[in-house]
Amino acid sequence: MKRNNKICSHPVWKKYMLELEELEKSRIFCKHGIEHLLDVARIAYIKNLENSYNIEKELIYAAALLHDLGRSLQYTQGIPHEKAVIPLAKEILEDCKFAPEEQEEILAAIACHRAKENQENRGLSELLYWADKQSRMCGFCKASAECNWSEEKKNHLLFL
Repeated sequence: MKRNNKICSHPVWKKYMLELEELEKSRIFCKHGIEHLLDVARIAYIKNLENSYNIEKELIYAAALLHDLGRSLQYTQGIPHEKAVIPLAKEILEDCKFAPEEQEEILAAIACHRAKENQENRGLSELLYWADKQSRMCGFCKASAECNWSEEKKNHLLFL
């Protein structure tokens, strides 16, 4: 997990996380800070263990820590965050010494973490997609009535 600690201390990661925190300061809906990133990582890792996916813990955490990093660019430049994050994540992963095949797997999962068709591939993409959705606590959110997510998209269950 040393490389995951390097991700969190990387200047690019810190810069965009600080920008995102500032941009979401008054947001009443789900935020995308470190709490969300760690929730996604932990939920994905639990499913990984329970379902014997055998995906390396460090890859799961790396994907979770990076998957929403492009959100500030989405807010400020209108670039979908799953696209905006790719060059940022690539730089960070290279600097943190992830092997090319590890980078490819992580970047692919990040790039399609919003695509529902990833629910069935039993890989890092599925874990990231599923954990990202499962981490949302819509049933307990005070802003749920104002949220533009459809009821089908909202997570009203604690346990699946």
